[in-house]
Amino acid sequence: MTKSLFITFEGPDGSGKTTQISRLAQWLEQRGFAVVCTREPGGTPAAERIREIVLDPALPIKAEAETLLYLAARAEHVEKIIVPALAAGKTVLCDRFSDSTLVYQGITRGIDLKTLRLLNGFATKGLEPDITFLLDADPEHLELRRQERGIQDRFELEGISFQQKVRKGFMQLAGEDKKRIKVINALQDLDAITKEITMLIEQRF
Repeated sequence: MTKSLFITFEGPDGSGKTTQISRLAQWLEQRGFAVVCTREPGGTPAAERIREIVLDPALPIKAEAETLLYLAARAEHVEKIIVPALAAGKTVLCDRFSDSTLVYQGITRGIDLKTLRLLNGFATKGLEPDITFLLDADPEHLELRRQERGIQDRFELEGISFQQKVRKGFMQLAGEDKKRIKVINALQDLDAITKEITMLIEQRF
């Protein structure tokens, strides 16, 4: 396999993205890959500050402003973290990326997808993941996980109906880009999920 990959993880809240990123990082490092794990919004001091704003349930934000904040954080993240890591031959594992913007702000909030793709291309300078793992499950089954985690951001507080729209949006994107976006059943045993992800990486690269 090539030593420089950009791999993203997407899915509803509570689907296990963080756990699987950690497991995949270990698997790759055991095979000689230098790995950078990061997240969106976040990755840089400025982007982490933006994260605090957009996820704060006490700060209602209009969809347009929300979108621009996410894209500002992504521009910082791509320029200062992701692109330099890839240029150095490292593999980047990212918890959420452009697909989340298309789903949360586009399909769910109603922002025009064509406009979002144009703005996102500006923020990322055209950078796209090599492969994306969509950890999918019915949000009702994921609610217990979110409750056990004990942290609720502005999106999680919007309820099950909102989470169902999010899931539907992700599946729509997956149907449009089957080569890049691989749908994984997030309700499987953790080891089974990790095995499926690593097998897909080996098959693809």
